[in-house]
Amino acid sequence: MSTDGTPRPNGHADADGTPPARDRDPAPPPASTPPPAPPPAVELLVHGVGGTTPEEMLEDNRVTRITGDSTANIHRRTDDLDDRPWAADTPPLREAYTWCNLTSGNGARALWLLLLPFMIVNMAHWMRPATRGPVRTHRLYDGLVRFTALSLTVLLVAGACAVSLDLVAWQCTGSAACTDTVSWLKPLEQGGGWWGQPGRRLALAAALPVALIALLWWLSHRTWSAYESASPPVRPRPDGGEHALLSLPGFWYGRGLVARLRSAHTTAALLTVAAALLAASWSHDRGANGAGPLEATGWALAALTLAGWIVIAVQQVRHGRTEDAPDQRPSPRLARALPWAAVALLALVLLHTGWSRDGWATEGRYPTGSAVFPVLIVVQGALAVGLALTAYALHRRARDADRGALFGLGGACVALLACGIAGVFTGGVAQRVADWLDPSAVPGEEGATIAGPPVVLSWEASAIPVLLLVVVVFAAVVVVRVRRERARLAPTVKGRYPGEGQEELADRSGEIAGALARAGLTETAGPLVGWISGACLALGLVAVAGAAVGESPSRAAADGPAAVSVVADACQGLGSWLMGAGVVLLLALGRRAYRDAGARRTVGILWDIGTFWPRAAHPFAPPCYAERAVPDLSWRMGTWIEVTGGRLVISGHSQGSVLAAAAVWQLDAATRSRIALLTYGSPLTRLYGRWFPAFFGAAALRSLHRDVPCWRNLWRATDPIGGPVGVTGPTGTAVDRGPLADPLHYGRNLLRPLPEPVLGHGDYADDPAFAQERAALFTLLTRDGAPPALPEQAAAR
Repeated sequence: MSTDGTPRPNGHADADGTPPARDRDPAPPPASTPPPAPPPAVELLVHGVGGTTPEEMLEDNRVTRITGDSTANIHRRTDDLDDRPWAADTPPLREAYTWCNLTSGNGARALWLLLLPFMIVNMAHWMRPATRGPVRTHRLYDGLVRFTALSLTVLLVAGACAVSLDLVAWQCTGSAACTDTVSWLKPLEQGGGWWGQPGRRLALAAALPVALIALLWWLSHRTWSAYESASPPVRPRPDGGEHALLSLPGFWYGRGLVARLRSAHTTAALLTVAAALLAASWSHDRGANGAGPLEATGWALAALTLAGWIVIAVQQVRHGRTEDAPDQRPSPRLARALPWAAVALLALVLLHTGWSRDGWATEGRYPTGSAVFPVLIVVQGALAVGLALTAYALHRRARDADRGALFGLGGACVALLACGIAGVFTGGVAQRVADWLDPSAVPGEEGATIAGPPVVLSWEASAIPVLLLVVVVFAAVVVVRVRRERARLAPTVKGRYPGEGQEELADRSGEIAGALARAGLTETAGPLVGWISGACLALGLVAVAGAAVGESPSRAAADGPAAVSVVADACQGLGSWLMGAGVVLLLALGRRAYRDAGARRTVGILWDIGTFWPRAAHPFAPPCYAERAVPDLSWRMGTWIEVTGGRLVISGHSQGSVLAAAAVWQLDAATRSRIALLTYGSPLTRLYGRWFPAFFGAAALRSLHRDVPCWRNLWRATDPIGGPVGVTGPTGTAVDRGPLADPLHYGRNLLRPLPEPVLGHGDYADDPAFAQERAALFTLLTRDGAPPALPEQAAAR
């Protein structure tokens, strides 16, 4: 229509010349916003116990290291160095984190075989039941473990003193018949010259325990600078609520504590040598031939030694881990000064011991030597009992699902086992050296040229066959149970493969049933530890009683029935021989490990589980590789997500799943929202949840699932290590998928013409469920919905 309301013919313009609306050019449609590109995605692989190469993990011979060093590193396929968006029809980029060199990198680590008791007692620190209160009970538990660990250091050094000061410098060089047998000791023979005086022989023989202390200090310091010094990522702390202990930012940074513990244990070891030397000179200086000034000097040095022990005891009470933040405090001046003060005191004691004395001669056993080891056994037994009572008090307050193995007494049993192994090792070495010095007769027996080691050490060496008998009997019972379980399961195997119409094969069913039965042996670890630790406690009491009698096992049973006498003689002789053979085997294995990379890896595997935990009780224990591996993984995940904004699935097998879980715990909530966790063959619940409930119990794993909703765990019933996690999410979604079929097929078929192997703990990636679950996790991570904004990373500061 016109401006006056008159209609106009179609196609005519309005009065102002504007064409009709339908004759105008249509307006261009608004530009459509292109869909956002999918974020990049990476699967970070973490291998398990034993390790593997990046080429094997990435299934490609062309790999490139993108970060890390020769000890621990991350590789990618050379063709995948650049990030790319992930699509549902393409596999994700893959990275491989290799950490096996942290436990088996060079031959010097074969020396860790000698530190087995220290590693075991350090594990006891982490085995307390899962309850957060009361704080005093937790501190009492930790303090008792630290004192037990300190007693092991004293026991090791006292054993070295028993060999060098007692057997060699006191007994053998004091007997002409013994030096005739061991000719290289002839220059030290009593009355044979300047070195013939007892004090000078003892001062020279003290070089052996001092060298042992120096070796332990060097091993601890060398690994401390490489392991405990790895800086954890700085991240915002979550506000409010209770969080898993492994999420604390200072958990994997033990540099300060290990330095303080190393100072205390080194000082205690040096004071042990000083006390042993003072005990020898004190017995002479108080006699008729003693000199007043030397006796007074001895009392002054003894007072200084006692003061040093008091300072060490106070430090053990005050020592403790600081996990709320990385412990970057400098070591206290007292802690730094103590070892040097002990060195100065030992130098004065050596001068005092080597001072010329008239009428001083050596005969019989070392003064007070027979009393030291029984006292140590009693102290260690009392500490173990106190630890058991404390652990049981915590156990009663814990929830049923978090109570752990052996009624909460796992830590006490393990600590007692460490003491038993250390005692047997010490006694066996002393007995073996005594037999070597006097091969003509059993030391201490009629016709022997030397009195032999302290009686209690002979009793401890005699305990080795008894402990082996306990293990053999337990193993026989387990074998019978496995055979019965195999026979029970064999008829049910064919029913696990309902889609296969083949006839049942007895051999095939027996093979699979045997794998299922053997996988259940993991559950026997608790009873075995309980039986062995109980045997150690009983045998320790017997050894103390035998020391009170003052005779070796063979002499104590000489007047008894013939059968008892024969058993006592056999145990004493066999125990000495077995311990000697064990030492030779350890030395041979260590020598081979220096030359053979394969042997080095074998030695390293022994420590992959025991050295996961930080050194919180004993500084001379093998180092904690997780204090390097966990920060490595946390840094890689956090920085890659910060730079790319992408999504990441961390995929861990066996021990790698434990490292993966620990690393995810260390991340902030926003970063965790871009991460999924895929575990397979995982011991998180089966081993760690049972033995370390405070850190991997049901409550801790539920909190991990709340932090990482995208989590799947694959397991097989034939796997002796891995198992179900047993965690269900808030919506009722279970983390576990399994048990997976193993083998994948019962018999031959058109697609699988050859029999499938029973995989057990390995080759989870060959199961179709692996690829399915990995793809499902990436789909969940990339679904609609923006994740929280990322915080600033410490690396950008």
